[in-house]
Amino acid sequence: MSMLQEYRQIEETIRELSDRLKSLSNDDKLKKEIEFEEKLRALMGQYNKSLKEVVAILDPDSKFSASSKSAKPAGGAKRARKVKQYKNPHNGEVIETKGGNHKTLKSWKEQYGGDTVESWMKILG
Repeated sequence: MSMLQEYRQIEETIRELSDRLKSLSNDDKLKKEIEFEEKLRALMGQYNKSLKEVVAILDPDSKFSASSKSAKPAGGAKRARKVKQYKNPHNGEVIETKGGNHKTLKSWKEQYGGDTVESWMKILG
């Protein structure tokens, strides 16, 4: 693409976006939403509340609420994975793993199918 073509394409895009912006700025729904946001932010400032606190008040079960964050373990500690034992009934071979990235386990899943291999699993702890 030549520089002139690129320039004209960008000009056209700017014109289209400018027209879209003008039509949105005249939209009553947008004006109402902007007014609502301004009033809400002013009210939050008046009562010294953050957005997360307001969400926690209005929707306590929300994943963004402050109360749900306090229920998580401190320090970002992860839950330890349980050891799983798989016993192949075809050859009697046993493997123990905490994850699904085990070479033999993958080959069994390719050979016998994932659901079948998972049926051989026993959780050890």
